[in-house]
Amino acid sequence: MLGQQTGRTPVTSPDTLDFGFDVPARPGMTEAEVLTPALVLDLAAFERNLGKMQDRADAAGMKLRPHGKMHKSPWVAERQLAFGATGICCQKVSEAEAFVRAGVLDVLVSNEVRQPAMLDRLARLARGAKVALCVDDPGGVEAAATAAFRQDATLRLLVEVDVGAGRCGVQTPDEAVALADMIRQSEGLRFAGIQAYHGAAQHLPDAATRKEAIASAAARLKPVLAALKAAGIPCPVVTGAGTGTFAHEAASGLWTELQCGSYAFMDADYTRAIGPEFEQALFVLTGVMSAPVPGRAVCDAGLKSLAVDSGLPLVSGVECVVYEGASDEHGTLSDPARQLKPGDKLRLIPGHCDPTVNLHDWIVGLRRGKVERLIRVAARGKSW
Repeated sequence: MLGQQTGRTPVTSPDTLDFGFDVPARPGMTEAEVLTPALVLDLAAFERNLGKMQDRADAAGMKLRPHGKMHKSPWVAERQLAFGATGICCQKVSEAEAFVRAGVLDVLVSNEVRQPAMLDRLARLARGAKVALCVDDPGGVEAAATAAFRQDATLRLLVEVDVGAGRCGVQTPDEAVALADMIRQSEGLRFAGIQAYHGAAQHLPDAATRKEAIASAAARLKPVLAALKAAGIPCPVVTGAGTGTFAHEAASGLWTELQCGSYAFMDADYTRAIGPEFEQALFVLTGVMSAPVPGRAVCDAGLKSLAVDSGLPLVSGVECVVYEGASDEHGTLSDPARQLKPGDKLRLIPGHCDPTVNLHDWIVGLRRGKVERLIRVAARGKSW
């Protein structure tokens, strides 16, 4: 299934970089030699996840546009494109710049952008890449058109529809039609379709509740598409969906493109919600620093190494050891069987992969227990 990509600037391989001293590992090291705490990726599991999601999209006759805000890595995006993805999403202009600079040349900023300086930057990117963003009011269309004119560029705009997330998005079919028509009549803009993403549904723990949420989203989306058709406005793309709900959007017959992101790495919260369909590929490798009293150990991965907004991490592969608390640089482990000693290494499964990745400059790619590559998190911290 792995295909060749053409017409793209190749993403710079981390293997060509001159690694200095500020990296947690080097190719050829064993996992035990990796400096901790470090973000590590099981490359074989990662590749299986990419193949499985691409197969699911292909079987549904849909395009896959994975969300780059999860991994913030051009190398990961390049692998997704090589497996068949049509492009990527990101959430911020600075993220888009990092991906385009690295040769990823089809990017949707699946968000609203209103600052003139940021729109100018997006329009400059659009002179050499396919760049799209979302709008949900006439002022957004006007601002985008002004930037496109200033930069002599063409921007693709999607009308965002609130399908239940309660964030951005138009509320009625009439609003959607009016914005689409305004885009079509604006020089430098192209109507690219509809953004219909129900983010709040992704982590609902009950499968029936997730299915019901997307049925409700489809009920909001269907009259929008009907109104566009009645107005004679072609809608090239209907994009949305995520790792938690993509099967329901695919089954609806309304969406044409999937925006799944976390499937590539996975985390504890998604696994609790959707089960083991995708493998856990991402871990925080941590070292035990201390075992000060019987039943307690302390590791070197705390709040600066992993996100806890979706719960504390799970300990992988060691029974009866529980990560019980995090401070800035310490993780407290319950170890009733006294299995751990200073110097031991553990893999932690983060509760939420996206903000965990954003805490690290590098991902250490492992295969069969050895470091195969270092993967730069090039868009780390790019939130403007």
